[in-house]
Amino acid sequence: MEKLHISCDGGDYDILIAPEHPEEALALPGGKLLVCDSNVAKLHRAWAEKLTAPADTFVFPAGEKAKNADTLLAICRRAAQLKLDRGATFVALGGGVTGDLTGFAAAIYLRGVEVMQIPTTLLAMVDSSVGGKTAIDIPEGKNLVGAFHQPCRVVIEPRLLATLPKRELGNGLAEVVKTAVLGDAQLFELLESNARRLFDAPLPEDLYAEIILRCCRVKSAVVAADAHEHGCRAFLNYGHTFGHALELLSGFRLAHGEGVAIGMVLAAKLAVRLGVCEAELAARQLELLRALGLPTLVPAGIDPRACLDAMRGDKKARNGRVVLILPEAIGKVRAVGDVPPEIIADFLREVFA
Repeated sequence: MEKLHISCDGGDYDILIAPEHPEEALALPGGKLLVCDSNVAKLHRAWAEKLTAPADTFVFPAGEKAKNADTLLAICRRAAQLKLDRGATFVALGGGVTGDLTGFAAAIYLRGVEVMQIPTTLLAMVDSSVGGKTAIDIPEGKNLVGAFHQPCRVVIEPRLLATLPKRELGNGLAEVVKTAVLGDAQLFELLESNARRLFDAPLPEDLYAEIILRCCRVKSAVVAADAHEHGCRAFLNYGHTFGHALELLSGFRLAHGEGVAIGMVLAAKLAVRLGVCEAELAARQLELLRALGLPTLVPAGIDPRACLDAMRGDKKARNGRVVLILPEAIGKVRAVGDVPPEIIADFLREVFA
């Protein structure tokens, strides 16, 4: 087992990776409400219920479209019907959608109860389960309504990855590439050396455990330094400003990791144009994303003006100005908020052509 401890504004907690005794890792006092989507319920509900002994399990329809106010309130109402008090814990079993929904519900139910994250996707294991960001989507944009609410514990079991389809593994690997570019050059090299192995059957669990550990180390350090995204935590959004806009405009036909992959390609191309990084970086990143089977081209039919409008609605935008996270080198990025809108517009028209 690997154990990381996060100490940040909002709470201290442990991240347990491949725990030797999962029944102990998942044991918490008080009433518990287990939350999962319909896909995860078929695969892992019985396992989680056995180990967490929840008062009840709330199952919602799988998919990004369920990440809305109706589902959020339904979770809270189920907790109220069970008469769960402030000593209760909401248990998020699933991917990023489940983690975001359950964490937000925990943040607002009785003005705040504990939440434990049990991620079942690679994307959630390396990114969304750590750091306390919670949110729902609204028609105007992705993750625009939410709260910071740190978990009381994150329990990561890499063996659960064996049930994921290839597309879901790819989604997570996009976030792994993001993490490598922004803060771990050795992780980038590890991915380059092992790109073909990552989809082997059976999955190389030791390799994935190392990848997850490295990603959690990077994110833990960033969250500890900036829990509420006032500074360096924005670096974790590398690829997301473009990516979230593309997800939204595709009607979420693009999965999150797919949007981020294309977003990183666009961010690197713009960084080269602005003289922020060398063309070699963009080419190397593009080659790795392709080796991992991730999309790298903007889908047909998306209007560049609509994309810029969506980017202006990004959470990092300030006074209508888009704040971009751009790569300087493998392992280092920076925030750039002074790019004139017309330059971004010209760039979008060119790459969307």
